[in-house]
Amino acid sequence: MEIGIDSFAATSAVLGEEPPVGNADRMAFLIDEIVAADRAGLDVFGVGEHHRSDYLDSATVVILAAAAARTQTIRLTSAVTVLSAADPVRVFQEFATLDLIARGRAEMVVGRGSSTEAYPLFGFDLNEYDALFAEKLDLLLAIREHDVLDWSGRFRAPLRRQGIYPRPQQPVLPVWLGVGGTPQSFVRAGTLGLPLMVAIIGGEFSRFRPLIDLYRRAGAAAGHAPETLKVGIHAVGFVADTDSQARDTFFPGWHYMFTKVGAERGWPPATRAQYDQMAGPRGAFLIGSPDTVVARLQQAVRDLGGIDRVTFQMSPAARDQPAMLRSIELLGQAVRPRVR
Repeated sequence: MEIGIDSFAATSAVLGEEPPVGNADRMAFLIDEIVAADRAGLDVFGVGEHHRSDYLDSATVVILAAAAARTQTIRLTSAVTVLSAADPVRVFQEFATLDLIARGRAEMVVGRGSSTEAYPLFGFDLNEYDALFAEKLDLLLAIREHDVLDWSGRFRAPLRRQGIYPRPQQPVLPVWLGVGGTPQSFVRAGTLGLPLMVAIIGGEFSRFRPLIDLYRRAGAAAGHAPETLKVGIHAVGFVADTDSQARDTFFPGWHYMFTKVGAERGWPPATRAQYDQMAGPRGAFLIGSPDTVVARLQQAVRDLGGIDRVTFQMSPAARDQPAMLRSIELLGQAVRPRVR
């Protein structure tokens, strides 16, 4: 099992930091976190994509390229690229360039996006949410397969024997499909034989088992070997020296962030009771001491029938930089060796 971290590059506005940290310093802290993850021996670091004032990750590849220049072995990925609102040609070129800078360490997770601000920003109709993604994923995978391409579709000008360059250092640039809870998305990933990244931010891990089984059945029916059908989970997580320290350190940022986001989406205010339940033995939060987090990961493996990658969403802890760096150290040195 690979262990990594995902970040949404949240600003002080969404973390509730007092006193607030400027955006340039917040970006510097994020790069430091990626460097720390590399030194701690973690496998992967992902950066999300948002187009709003309280996040700094609208140009994901630029952040990853800056990190590539300061790291050695950690793989660098999006988490996720909102492919429906992007040009697949440009996305491929950017990640191929990143792969050259990182000497073969680039990946991407593509999805439709849980935030929708990219659609009007780039002139796309949100009503075409799924059709846009299906067509653009088809084009992205065709570009990955062929240097020179003939292609046509509804949402983009056709390509007529057009070369797409540069090419990445890796023979095949890894593309994961990021999904939420829509069965059709799991079937699509399985049919295409793409590795699956499941966002689990609430409930229990076990509730996703039927959907992951659906993915594996669809992949087998399409003729893909079982070892190619990788399953990753993106989960809220944080590690500290003790359970109480982990929960108490992570809670303030989580409470502020999810109350703010929830107000926009019509959710009730986040509570400590809700948080403690999610951080408990059957919840989906991977929060606690190394022993607790290892045990929770072992349970998740059993619940889901095997996991190939877990990425910890630790952004709410970014308001406490020393605690964040300590968590990264523990994750790499005390959790990763045991789950591997």
